[in-house]
Amino acid sequence: MIFEDLPTTPTSEELIDKAFSRAARAGKAKRGLEAQQSMLQTAANIISDNLENVVTAWPDFEYDAHPFYYELADAIVDVDKLRQSLSEVMWASRKAREIHEEYQPRLRKTDVDTARKHRKQAFARLADIVEQIDDELLYINESRNDLRDLPEIDPDEPTIVVAGYPNVGKSSFVNDVTSARGETASYPFTTKGIGLGHFEHEHLRYQLVDTPGLLDRPPAERNEIESQAVSAIEHLADCMLVMIDPSGECGYPLESQLELRDSIVAQFDSVPVLTIANKIDRREVWDEDLLDELNADYTMSVETGEDVETVLEAAIEAVDYEPELPFEE
Repeated sequence: MIFEDLPTTPTSEELIDKAFSRAARAGKAKRGLEAQQSMLQTAANIISDNLENVVTAWPDFEYDAHPFYYELADAIVDVDKLRQSLSEVMWASRKAREIHEEYQPRLRKTDVDTARKHRKQAFARLADIVEQIDDELLYINESRNDLRDLPEIDPDEPTIVVAGYPNVGKSSFVNDVTSARGETASYPFTTKGIGLGHFEHEHLRYQLVDTPGLLDRPPAERNEIESQAVSAIEHLADCMLVMIDPSGECGYPLESQLELRDSIVAQFDSVPVLTIANKIDRREVWDEDLLDELNADYTMSVETGEDVETVLEAAIEAVDYEPELPFEE
């Protein structure tokens, strides 16, 4: 996952202390003008290199980040603000090198006292530059902490997203057909965690994603961050399975479930959306009048296993994934 290896971003105070303490040690190893030159070079290099490393550790959001992760990141942090902060830090890195290039010649052909004065002036300017970006460094580190623990979802793998109201059998289905076994991974915008599982079909790996807290309630009940997270999932889904419980035992009337289904169909209009009626083993409690309005693509029972494989095969066919083959001459 593109954010998991991001290093901790130092504060301005930490970076200044690191640069000047190492510069002091470098100065002790030499004498006279050479000591002043070594101190300036060491401090400027540490500041410039560390700030540049802060920036280059991040992916280029425009070119390196899949649209799924771009929108996901933007749902959690302000990507425009983050990019601006990274730009300011790179400016400070270049400025540190400019200060070194400006002052280093002044330390070569002069007396030690004058050289020490110039070196102290350079140190003051270096510290000022770093202090100017203190807020940017703090925001970058906060963003890193918010993003680095996102669960690993591969946007390049064929993906089936399972949606529907709570208790309709989504997580049971994911667990039944994949290796998930109840595995969840937390996202900052949902308290329940995303359910993620994998299965293989004809040597291809597929991932199933269940999104409690996002696609299990009407759009009007989602806050702005949750709505943007759903938009991110549009870039991820190759097929949507909307699970329906016609028995109503999930606690939600069929009419409400169908309204949620219709909103998902409208939003995910670029991918196949299959309506799956679960709990067919509970036919005796189904409302037959409302069932006529269901127009389900498939029925199944996760509880008994009836037609579960049929639903999975239908999802695979709807995904219609063709792996990219290496170029052959």
